Amino acid sequence: MSRKAGAIHCVAPPALSAEFRKIHQFLVFAVNTPAQHALAAHLADPACWQGLSAFFAERRALLAPGLKSAGFKLLPSQGTYFQLADYSAIRPDLEDVAFSRWLTLEHGVASIPVSVFYQQPPAQKIVRFCFAKQTQTLQAASARLARLGA
Repeated sequence: MSRKAGAIHCVAPPALSAEFRKIHQFLVFAVNTPAQHALAAHLADPACWQGLSAFFAERRALLAPGLKSAGFKLLPSQGTYFQLADYSAIRPDLEDVAFSRWLTLEHGVASIPVSVFYQQPPAQKIVRFCFAKQTQTLQAASARLARLGA
């Protein structure tokens, strides 16, 4: 495996490649010990993190109007860069995985079905949107979502 310019390339037999893909999602959320120590030293300076709440609130505010215009009901979101949204008023006929696929393919906006985080998912029509994105990405997504509700 090699990593260059943000992409991971792997040449392997299909069986091994399938196993790599299964664990990759979880590996990118884990941090090695030296990086944890470096982050701890960085966070010792409050100037590095005190503005994060306002920064992410601003990002959330860029996406929210489009979500609301499309018919999503927004759930409270604190301490995260994900906005949970109930889509039952938009496509009640679809389970969340199918809805996320439909939204991505038909409208160009990606969402994450929350059922993938549960062994026995609740019977809710909820997906999540990441707003830790560049301003122009959030503005484009909001505009696409607003057209969905038109």
